[in-house]
Amino acid sequence: MSKLTSDGAVIHPDCAITDSHFEAYTEVGQGSRVAYSSFGAYSYCDRMCDIANAEIGKFSNIASFVRVGATDHPLDRASLHHFLYRSASYWEDAEDHAEWFEKRRARRATIGHDTWIGHNAQIKPEITIGTGAVVASGAVVTKDVAPYTIVAGVPAAPVRQRLKADLADRMMALAWWDWPHDQLRAALEDFRALPVEAFLEKYE
Repeated sequence: MSKLTSDGAVIHPDCAITDSHFEAYTEVGQGSRVAYSSFGAYSYCDRMCDIANAEIGKFSNIASFVRVGATDHPLDRASLHHFLYRSASYWEDAEDHAEWFEKRRARRATIGHDTWIGHNAQIKPEITIGTGAVVASGAVVTKDVAPYTIVAGVPAAPVRQRLKADLADRMMALAWWDWPHDQLRAALEDFRALPVEAFLEKYE
């Protein structure tokens, strides 16, 4: 693993980054594409991810080959093909359809803090993944996921709660993901060793 930095993201080779923002200690895996998105502090994606039009919270764990914000084709027109909106690539006297691209970029996906998005999962536009949630490998998420909920399948459906409701509420109130870097370091051994309830009892 690369040495991360408080200055922003470690961007691995062969990535394509467009109009995106990265906070401290973030990382973008090899061959990934990130467009019109933001990564909160400590979040990362593994190799070959495709992330567009997304707001990603802090401490998000995004596995390889994940796609977030997959764009749509025009289902209500005579053709599905992108010559309708990437027109300048086909004709010298035609312009790209700016309104279509603006509409795409406005359909934001939101991924909360301390989330885990499994290998090859897909999250559609305008979906919110709540803080603490887990999306299983290969899942296709077409509906919002509540905080601290585990979802799986195609389309994704709840499997179980990651934490009991009272513990999830207490964890949301604690909001350790907002702690300063030095405070996280001071609590590192407790993050490693303590069960959730004991951790909450110590730090609430």
